[in-house]
Amino acid sequence: MRDIVLAIIVFGLLPYILARPSWGVYLSAWLGYMNAHRLCYGFMLSFPVVMVVALTTLVGMIVSKEKKQMIWSREIIVLLIMLAWMGVTTTQAFFFDLALEQYTKVIKIQILTFITLMLLTSREKVHIFVWIIALSLGFYGIKGGIFTIVHGGSYRVQGPLGTFIGGNNELALALVMTIPLMRYLHLQETRKWVKTGLVGAMFLTAIAAVGSQSRGALVALLITGGIFWLKSRGKILSGLLLAAAVAATAAIMPQEWYDRMHSIKNYQEDASALGRINAWWTAFYVAKDRVTGGGFEMFRWPVFKQYAPEPGRVHDVHSIYFEMLGEHGFIGLFLFLTLLGFTWLKCGSIIRRAKRDKELYWARDLAAMIQVSMVAYMTGGAFLGLAYFDYIYHLIAITAITWHLIAKPQPQAQRLGIERWFVPRAWLASPLPASQPSAAGLRG
Repeated sequence: MRDIVLAIIVFGLLPYILARPSWGVYLSAWLGYMNAHRLCYGFMLSFPVVMVVALTTLVGMIVSKEKKQMIWSREIIVLLIMLAWMGVTTTQAFFFDLALEQYTKVIKIQILTFITLMLLTSREKVHIFVWIIALSLGFYGIKGGIFTIVHGGSYRVQGPLGTFIGGNNELALALVMTIPLMRYLHLQETRKWVKTGLVGAMFLTAIAAVGSQSRGALVALLITGGIFWLKSRGKILSGLLLAAAVAATAAIMPQEWYDRMHSIKNYQEDASALGRINAWWTAFYVAKDRVTGGGFEMFRWPVFKQYAPEPGRVHDVHSIYFEMLGEHGFIGLFLFLTLLGFTWLKCGSIIRRAKRDKELYWARDLAAMIQVSMVAYMTGGAFLGLAYFDYIYHLIAITAITWHLIAKPQPQAQRLGIERWFVPRAWLASPLPASQPSAAGLRG
């Protein structure tokens, strides 16, 4: 039954995507984050549904008259350079066939990122896109939060198998990154029942992240929680939400969870932690020896045998930083950190620009919450190998688009037919103001 329903939704929307390729961006995001096809049991489970939607979107971009634009910014240029460097490291990889396969996957992810960058041409479309991400991952947050409460935290919350968020650690990081986006939507919303629903979703998503029993997620939650409070408008509500999440965690989670979280202090006795550290040193020694690093999929026994302090302790790297360092060398790590740093600074420029204009508060809220999501990614990612997770690259694209939108006057919104569900009515009543940022602001 699930297969039939999903097939009707996907194939029923393909004609609309040809006319409005931005719908393809929304559908791709839904499939990419919620992974609805991975929840099926029949023919849709193995059907290349994302590829079909992506190809239809590309055709729609060619034949449709819907507005398209390519935004060039320092973040996007660094991203392109990083992708090119990954191509170089692939040619020098320890395991070329495996590296080429992974590089192909990364390129496919980035093609969808650039399609998103070209088709989200208005604040309404950006807002809808954020809603799609929040609803898709919020599905697992709400379901996982209820599951954790009902079972008293005795079982781990997991994501759909065979996806970026399949493991408990990966899902937890994605959920922590999504809570700030929910807060952005809450700040923009005017309908009380939707605002109430978003508050409940944030609470349950936080509980689900705790219920994943991921130690990295706990670290990310603690750090992100403080930044979330500092960056958010309405600090009383934010503070109450954080306090409620902490109180609920204390009341719900069993002693076994506390014992597991306490083991962070005793990492010297944890085989998993020691394995990660051994992999981190391996990444460092490979990067020190080879300017191109070891290439994609390098963390395997032959490499550990040659470079690891403990050759017999083979372990996945589980860190976005050491993943980039080992697979693409110091140059790859530098480009990755530069990309994140430029995006953070661009969010800061958006916040400063939007403070001067009440009509741009939406951009200020979005940029601030993207920064909070980045904090979650950069802290939680220190213990997870999600350097190629499409989520962070979508946030980078949204940042570049938002700056472009507020730096230039925008025309009246083109109605998409679904805006009445997602977009605040006040947004559709008037275009963005025509005021221009200062030259100093543009340099940000």
